[in-house]
Amino acid sequence: MQETIVYNEKVGKVIENINKVMIGKEDVAVLSLVALLAEGHVLLEDVPGVGKTMLVRTLAKSLDCDFKRIQFTPDLLPSDVTGVSIYNPKEMEFEFRGGPILGNIVLADEINRTSPKTQSALLEGMEEKSVTVDGKTIPLQKPFFVMATQNPIEYEGTYPLPEAQLDRFILKLTMGYPSLENELEMLERISKEHPIETISPVMSKEELVLIQEEVRQVYIEKNVQQYIVNLVRETRNHDDIFLGVSPRGSIALMRAAKAYAYINGRDFVLPDDVKYLAPYVLTHRIILTSEAKYDGKTARQIVEQVVKQTFVPIRKEF
Repeated sequence: MQETIVYNEKVGKVIENINKVMIGKEDVAVLSLVALLAEGHVLLEDVPGVGKTMLVRTLAKSLDCDFKRIQFTPDLLPSDVTGVSIYNPKEMEFEFRGGPILGNIVLADEINRTSPKTQSALLEGMEEKSVTVDGKTIPLQKPFFVMATQNPIEYEGTYPLPEAQLDRFILKLTMGYPSLENELEMLERISKEHPIETISPVMSKEELVLIQEEVRQVYIEKNVQQYIVNLVRETRNHDDIFLGVSPRGSIALMRAAKAYAYINGRDFVLPDDVKYLAPYVLTHRIILTSEAKYDGKTARQIVEQVVKQTFVPIRKEF
């Protein structure tokens, strides 16, 4: 128990570091850590200039992890992501030169600007925790965390992620514009020195891996598991939803709820954890009917409606 308390304090320090750089974005900081501790990945969809890259850089620096950035472009090849084997004439054999996917924290910037073939090179690592190059499977180092970004405005020359690839991300987040007060404070801080230059690592890679193992052990009651399944099954029967959430979504919601409980200093999951995280975990996993889209309904609105309509367990089963 003592170790858990220490780790929780360190998780709190990571959040403090992010809040120093990302003013007024504590919810995004916490949700990013939820994905990281649940061993998932995040899709950040927002307009340019709101701090998506800075969030990932701050997270990597706080955790003393190897940070890699991939700028996705239409001409990017899968080998530019995974790495390539180069012939060494001195040793008379091929040597593998690893690509940026071999880092700990990987920023996939504007992932929808590259072809599906190159996207799949990244998504194999996300799902299987390994990459295949020249017929050889290379395991990725731990921890491994991908935060991908995409611009929701400019669609010209892009390759939107299909549903099967979106399903690989445990959370989909948006940053949003800062409030007036937060933007003024941001200018004040940056006018002297950029806040990211003042932060230092507060957790090691090894400690992060141990915390991820602790998160797996967080207890979840049977009726809370039933609540998760009921939410997911409701999306499959909703009149406005053409394609509901897959079983992978159920697993993602449970893992995220465990991580959120851990961050809040608990070793058990509450139904409120599931209720809070459901829109972030489920929204990008559903497809609305054409009628719902025509009526101006959004996926988030539908998921929030499903959450409101689904019975929340209030008693523990013995």
